[in-house]
Parts: sequence; C-alpha cells; structure tokens
Amino acid sequence: MVVTGSRSFEASGRLGWLLERLRTGSADCLHSRVKGEPSPEMIDDAAAAGRRAGCDMVIAVGGGSVIDAGKAVSAMILQEHPVERYIEGRKDFIGHDGRKVPFIAVPTTSGTGSEATNNSVISRVGPDGFKRSLRHPAFVPDVAVIDPELICTAPKALTVASGMDALTQLIEAWVSPFASSFTDLLAFSGLEYFCRSFLRVCSDGADDSTVRGEVAYASFLSGIVLCNAGLGIVHGFASSIGGTFDIPHGVLCATLLAEVTRENILQLRLFGCGQRALSKYAAVGRLLSQRPELSDAGACDMLVETLAHWQHELDVPRLGNFGIGMEHIAHLAAITRSKSNPIELNPESLRKILVARL
Repeated sequence: MVVTGSRSFEASGRLGWLLERLRTGSADCLHSRVKGEPSPEMIDDAAAAGRRAGCDMVIAVGGGSVIDAGKAVSAMILQEHPVERYIEGRKDFIGHDGRKVPFIAVPTTSGTGSEATNNSVISRVGPDGFKRSLRHPAFVPDVAVIDPELICTAPKALTVASGMDALTQLIEAWVSPFASSFTDLLAFSGLEYFCRSFLRVCSDGADDSTVRGEVAYASFLSGIVLCNAGLGIVHGFASSIGGTFDIPHGVLCATLLAEVTRENILQLRLFGCGQRALSKYAAVGRLLSQRPELSDAGACDMLVETLAHWQHELDVPRLGNFGIGMEHIAHLAAITRSKSNPIELNPESLRKILVARL
C-alpha cells in the first residue's frame, strides 16, 4: 500500500513514477489517500482495504499526518480489533502486541519527526474529541528516506508551521526533566542546524536542497529526542486543543511556543528551583539570537523576544482564527497536562498563555 496526501505528491507527477517503478519491479500496489490528520475511521478503512488486498508492506510519502497514517495502517493490517482499542487513554484500551507489516516513511515536510518516532497521533475532532497516540517500540519505521528535493516544493505556510513544530520538539526535549546526555547532544545539534537554515527556507532558500536538508535533519533529530525525553506543555495543548478544534498541529505549536516559553521562564524564576532549565533556555536564546555574550538572564529574555519576533514576521495565525474564544479557555486549561514540562504550570498560567494568543 502506498499512502499519500490528497493532492500535491500526485500533482507533482512523482506518484505516477513511483507506482510505475514498483509495478515494473513486480509489486502490486494499492494507493490510499489521506486528507487531514488521521482519524480512527480513516485508519480502520485503510487497514481493512490493505487486508483485502493482501498488502504486506506500507510506504507513506507525505507530511506528518500522512506518515502517522501509514504507520498506523502498517500496525493495524495484522490486527483484529478497531484501532481505537489500541489508542492510549481510550475506553477498553488494550496494549498493541507490536505485530505489523514493514513500513517505509518518506517525509515531504520537515516538522513532526514522525519518520523517527514509535507513535502515530490519531484524532477525532469535536466536543468529545481526542488527540492521542497509538504507540509501540516496533512502530519506528523500518526505513526512513529523507530526500530534501521532495521537501523543496512545500509552500511557505506549511514550511513555517512544520518547521516551528520541529523547533518546539527540540526545545521541549532539551529542557525536559527527563533529558539525558544522549538527548541533549542530539537536541542541541538539531537546534544548531535549524537556526542556521530555518529562516532561509521560509524566504530565499525555499528551493535550495542543501538548506532544506539541514532543516530536515533537525526535524529528524526532533523525532528521536521526543521519544526519549518527552515533550512539554505546547504539546499538552496540542492534545487538548487538537481534539476539540480543527487546527493544524504545526500552526498550534507555532502560535503557542513563544508564550509558553515566556511563562515557563517566568515561573522557573519565581520558584527559584529551575536553574538547570533556565541555563538550557539561555543556551537556546544565545543560539537563536546569535548573541553569545548574553548572560543567562539576558539570553532567556532574548529567546522569548526572538520567538515572538519570528511569530510576527512569519504571520503565524492566532487561536481565534480557528474559532477558539474566551468561553473555551477555562475548559481547555483544565484538561491540559504535560509531565515533561520543566515546571508544573497551574491553571492560571495555562489560561494566561491561551488568552495571549486569542
């Protein structure tokens, strides 16, 4: 089964080329299209089609949602129950046994790092919606093909949103209380590559495969470190808001990162117990601003200022653009959690972050 998005890869002519090459190599192919973020129904339908056709491998070519969908389909073709039974936190949850068909991930955006992770994010949007993971160590793709030339055609808005998702994952894993010397090494390397090339891919370097490759590498590393160190409150909001409102994941990360960083730094300073996390935030502030001479305090402030400036310059949408209003704030704050944030934020802090981005 070849899983792609609904339009762009096919319109580029590459889908036809890929299917022809596979068939020339005596492979029967079933094509499945993904529109938007994967839902349980979408995964169940695609997995059932794969069973009927006898699919013994899944290849996903596309953005994070397409990679997540392909990963979930590869995990469900050999299973009997609907996928929702295996999703963390859902009713009658049962652990997945790890049986799957081989899975190849070919990302065409640089953001989620799903080509390196062991989970697939699945959502159902609405009043009783959810956004949670299907997860098992065996779900890490068997092969990841990261080709910058496939990413060069990504439009600016998608490049911004997906890139800010990767940045969020790198920063959140970097300051996580569960970070290690292993994740620190990879996270900071990813931040260095990201800082060097992200603004260029959003402007004059959009068609430069070398520059795109550096952001793709940063995104790949963000996937590795999130699996091993966890993510913070931005992704806590991504779960609670993403299950209730139809807002792209990358856009949500992009619109909240500066305010979450501001509030985390404020609370770490107020409680005086987070010097390690503050020093790490400061290192990122020096890197993103290219101001190595800054003190820790000045670098933390500069990090928030830089992220807010990028948010403005890159025209990141606000929460209100997606129907979120003051009447939703209390509920969203109440259901948002993250055990990997560098400090536990109370509901007042969570409400403050959301109100700032309405």
